[in-house]
Amino acid sequence: MAYSAMDFNDLKGLDGLSDDLIKNHLTLYQGYVNNTNKLLGIYDRLVSAGQADSLEHQETRRHLGFEFNGMRLHEFYFRNLGGDGNPDQAPDLKRMLGSAYGSLEDWKKRFVSIGMTRGIGWTILYQDSMSGQLMDFWIDEHHIGHPAGCQPILVMDCWEHAYMLDHGLKRADYINAFFRNVNWQACQERVHMELARQAA
Repeated sequence: MAYSAMDFNDLKGLDGLSDDLIKNHLTLYQGYVNNTNKLLGIYDRLVSAGQADSLEHQETRRHLGFEFNGMRLHEFYFRNLGGDGNPDQAPDLKRMLGSAYGSLEDWKKRFVSIGMTRGIGWTILYQDSMSGQLMDFWIDEHHIGHPAGCQPILVMDCWEHAYMLDHGLKRADYINAFFRNVNWQACQERVHMELARQAA
């Protein structure tokens, strides 16, 4: 089954994230979708040819995690943009963050500080599927460091392509713009989906 890029063309007129930045970012996302499909095609070809033990097959499988997670994390990221940044639209998530961190603002300070980590990566609020606990993580690249069994709730891209066109090296300005555009309702839906899955 081939993957298709999701349509995020409605992400226009964001506060502090220009249409040109989003257009470039979506082009990069399309590349992850294309490369995921290419690698799956190579994998199928090698298995069909009886070459599952080849170095090409092994490297294809290793690289698939980078391309697939690059595709999927961008989908989480773009889906949690396009809002007005008002966390009151996610009352359950806001309450959970307050309970876990003292207040939404206390959690946000921690999340922002992780987002300022030097280097390329992602800042992600996860929910542990076993305990329900909310946790923030820095994820290097796309495929390294994801906590097993955890659902991404809020995903912030911290690679330079996510902000340099608009903000240069000022990552803090980008993070402020990111929070002005968070679709908190989409984040709360992710929490509810995870809670429903746990209850099933």
